Amino acid sequence: MSSHDNEELIDYEDEHDVIPNGTASAAPANGTAASAVDGEVYKDKKNFSGIHSTGFRDFLLKPELLRAISDLGFEHPSEVQQECIPQAVLGMDVLCQAKSGHGKTAVFVLATLQQLEPVNGEVSVIVLCHTRELAFQIKNEYTRFAKYMPDVRVGTFYGGTPVQKDAETLRDKTRCPHIVVATPGRLNALTRDKVLDAKNVKHFILDECDKMLEQLDMRRDVQEIFRATPHHKQVMMFSATLAKEIRATCKKFMANPLEIFVDDEAKLTLHGLQQHYVKLDENAKNRKLNELLDTLEFNQVVIFVKSVARAVELDKLLVSCNFPSISIHSGLAQEERINRYTAFKAFEKRILVATDIFGRGIDVERVNIVINYDCPPDADSYLHRVGRAGRFGTKGLAITFQSSEADQQVMSAIQQRFEVAVPELPDHIDPATYMTS
Repeated sequence: MSSHDNEELIDYEDEHDVIPNGTASAAPANGTAASAVDGEVYKDKKNFSGIHSTGFRDFLLKPELLRAISDLGFEHPSEVQQECIPQAVLGMDVLCQAKSGHGKTAVFVLATLQQLEPVNGEVSVIVLCHTRELAFQIKNEYTRFAKYMPDVRVGTFYGGTPVQKDAETLRDKTRCPHIVVATPGRLNALTRDKVLDAKNVKHFILDECDKMLEQLDMRRDVQEIFRATPHHKQVMMFSATLAKEIRATCKKFMANPLEIFVDDEAKLTLHGLQQHYVKLDENAKNRKLNELLDTLEFNQVVIFVKSVARAVELDKLLVSCNFPSISIHSGLAQEERINRYTAFKAFEKRILVATDIFGRGIDVERVNIVINYDCPPDADSYLHRVGRAGRFGTKGLAITFQSSEADQQVMSAIQQRFEVAVPELPDHIDPATYMTS
């Protein structure tokens, strides 16, 4: 290994044929059947369109994949899956924007597993994402769908863990993963030091692509990894938010991609999710939060704050008040971060205090309330944060604390951009409106 081995890899997480009219944003094919949605089973009785009879069997997937899909209880694809999977399994490049919680992960997981022909010692698939928790989650999705494909190996690589351990895994032909899920900083180091041999890569995927390509340091890492892979490969990129200028950047990596965009941003808002704000003084936040946690009915709650220090302090305060709280932020050792994420996902804790590292892509099916203790900095952050509740159209509640003129401006921009009214929180909310029965 080179002198790069011991360098401190940057942790980016806390840094501050077009299908028109948002067809990728509709609800599932069949009103009562389950859908494969980033690890969720979703049932809805309305709001579906056009694909009533389509099942995963229509995609002509490998029997091993169909068996795993059946075991997971999934029958009908969401519309984004319906639009993307048939082309993706044929190796077509895909650029997709669709709502949080609508099954984008399953698109690239199924498409790459369908095409994969595992060879010992060869990495065939690279999936890049911007946080370690998301990498961990995507790896678990691959494991679930590859249940009956015992020859397929999946590995995760991210900062905060010993780089030497990653090197040993990649150099051992019997352990080298066929599918690598990683954060850009760590994978670029492994590629640069010739530890990861990328010459056999056939599929290159970016999840939450806008987050990685809009930050110059992270984009540089992505580009370096991309250059190390063969010219001819399938490239797929996904996000819930995709500004026009970032779309142009994405397409520089692609050849004639299938483009699925929600071109009407009003369609990005999450149906079934109630959204409210509370106007209050900064000093009144803790009292109001205690009141909400005491009076609201919830399965699990995510509370977003703007810094590591605030996450630590608020979590301490909640624990001292006997609330079942846990926190996740970039100040934790990596193993501890993953342990806490796993504990929350396993319902061992019901309240999570988090910075924006938890704001994108992370899927915990029992979360039905999001509280923005600190108002998000912009509309994109708001959309991703509140998308942790109301996954795939189920009911949920989002409450944003507004304590400054700047907060008020952000909330006005959110309402204008997504054409959604976010009213003041009433004195009482009927639990039936945000608790899924």
